Amino acid sequence: MILTPKILARVAAAVILGALLQLCFFSQVAILQVSPDMLPALVVALGLLGGSMTGAVCGFCAGLLVDSLLMLPLGGSSLVLLGIGYAAGLFRERFEIHSMLVPPLLCMGLTFVAELGFGAVELTLGPGGPVSLLVLRDMLVQAILAFFGGWVIFLALRRLLRAALVEEPMVRPRRGPRVIGA
Repeated sequence: MILTPKILARVAAAVILGALLQLCFFSQVAILQVSPDMLPALVVALGLLGGSMTGAVCGFCAGLLVDSLLMLPLGGSSLVLLGIGYAAGLFRERFEIHSMLVPPLLCMGLTFVAELGFGAVELTLGPGGPVSLLVLRDMLVQAILAFFGGWVIFLALRRLLRAALVEEPMVRPRRGPRVIGA
């Protein structure tokens, strides 16, 4: 991704809007008695579009913003989202995305990892409380919801940041007349 001041402003607006939507809208919605967590999917999409450095910085900023707005101990969400953004960006740098199913599947898998990370940070920093197996069910439901939300987020961000993306054009085989013998 080529970061110009305009593209940087778009990325910052996407992170701020994503954090505000997560706190104001998605945390109030309950699907299968679980509130979807779309912030890891946003960070994964930014990492897939921009690379490891962009994903890590956006994850850190999104986590710091959420921790600040919720008045939580600073750094827990930042650390988890930084790792998720870096992993998504590293995937982009090492492998090619051949199918449109790769971004939502990656959003689903890394959201599950992020929820495990959030749980570990909460157990470490938060007050000790009973842990139930229902938490694992909630994490799985959030990962499935991130699959569908990640698809929409990835496509919207790709359209928003289209001017800055460096993508190799797909080479398609020519289907013209064949010349036999020559």
